[in-house]
Amino acid sequence: MAHIEDDTTKVWDLAEKIGFCMLTTQTGSDLRARPMAAHAERLENAFYFLTDVASHKDEEIARHPNVCLAFADSKGQKYVSISGTAEVQNDRERIRDLWSTPAKAWWDSAEDPSIRVLKIIPSSAEYWDSPGTVISYIKMAAAAVSNTRPDMGENAKVDM
Repeated sequence: MAHIEDDTTKVWDLAEKIGFCMLTTQTGSDLRARPMAAHAERLENAFYFLTDVASHKDEEIARHPNVCLAFADSKGQKYVSISGTAEVQNDRERIRDLWSTPAKAWWDSAEDPSIRVLKIIPSSAEYWDSPGTVISYIKMAAAAVSNTRPDMGENAKVDM
């Protein structure tokens, strides 16, 4: 049980540290990803995003609520993929709570009536946490010379 809790904690820690992710939605038979600033709420088991009512992702989520959040810190060799269910909300209090300086690039204020909250409830995740680029390259080179598989760090699949 402790191992599962450790893996779940690792998922949340990595997602919070990386902060930005690619949100993937389904558009009929195609998939579409776009970068989003994630607000992780561990105690609520949810990720929140600010979005615009006129954006296509709202329509896509209404038809296909299953989404994927892909977090990547390529320099640190840390990655998290989170699958979950999304819903669009018009929660004005949550919008004010999530409002930050970067949001001003899209809207004038938190009171803009076109802002919506995108809430993702995670169902499963997988993470990869390696020791970093230089060490990873050294381990890969050593493994190639010795015909062994390199230890590339931690990897786990997690039910959320």
